[in-house]
Amino acid sequence: MTLTLAPASRARKAAGRTRVPRRRATLNWIATHALAVALSIMFLGPMVFIALTAVMTDHQALTSQLWPQDWEWGNFAEIFQKAPLLTWILNTLMYAVLGTVFMLISSVPVAYALARFRFPGRKLATLLVITTMMLPPQVVAVPVYILWARFHLTGTLWPLILPMLLGDAFSIFLLRQFLVTIPKEYSDAARVDGYGEFGTLVRVIIPMARPAIAAVALFQFFYCWNDYYGPLLYAGTDSSHWTLSLGLASFRAVHRVQWNLTMAATLLAMAPVIIVFFFAQKAFIEGVKLTGVK
Repeated sequence: MTLTLAPASRARKAAGRTRVPRRRATLNWIATHALAVALSIMFLGPMVFIALTAVMTDHQALTSQLWPQDWEWGNFAEIFQKAPLLTWILNTLMYAVLGTVFMLISSVPVAYALARFRFPGRKLATLLVITTMMLPPQVVAVPVYILWARFHLTGTLWPLILPMLLGDAFSIFLLRQFLVTIPKEYSDAARVDGYGEFGTLVRVIIPMARPAIAAVALFQFFYCWNDYYGPLLYAGTDSSHWTLSLGLASFRAVHRVQWNLTMAATLLAMAPVIIVFFFAQKAFIEGVKLTGVK
């Protein structure tokens, strides 16, 4: 006499057999990506803490509670009333956008010349660019400040924006590393078609170097957006030219007890950078990979 299992029992056994491989696959994934998960938690933890504190009341922000009891969305409107946040945002945008555009206008041709042209002293010029990257800005702060003071531009952000028209050493080096990898046959074909060096750069090289250009543009934009030393040095005496980094430092000193407002202002300062990187991360990562930066 043979016993046959009921359909329900067979279904449960089959489900149990499929759960075991899934559970193993999940455990294997966790073991393989444990370090990445831990680093993600370490990176996202402070951001989540800032976001939650930004919507707390000023009394709860001083307690050990991590989850808001009352969601105070009015904190974001209140910081605009207590500080000229819109002015700081506009000044930061002007500094970051103009600085990035001026850097690209000046650095791309220099990188193209160092990568393509053959002239006496080319290796020395490349060495000087690399050496400039190693020079701390604090070393030349005093003579450069005196120079801009003679032009009556101290107290503004122009001493930080105008030097970008002279190129950026790191951006030139990064772009050169990418342009060297572009085959010369493309440039030769453009010259056969009648293009000069400028036409070859604009119509052939720049479209092929978009990932590297996007990478250096994002590097420069993030640097300008987060820069504190430069605005403090040149615009620290005039609050109408303060950037977000400088304004937030002053805001935190004035409202040191109201951590909810400080975190709300910090979250607004972080949001544009996160949004820009979110939409441009593909081009940024591709550009960093192609230029050989680890």
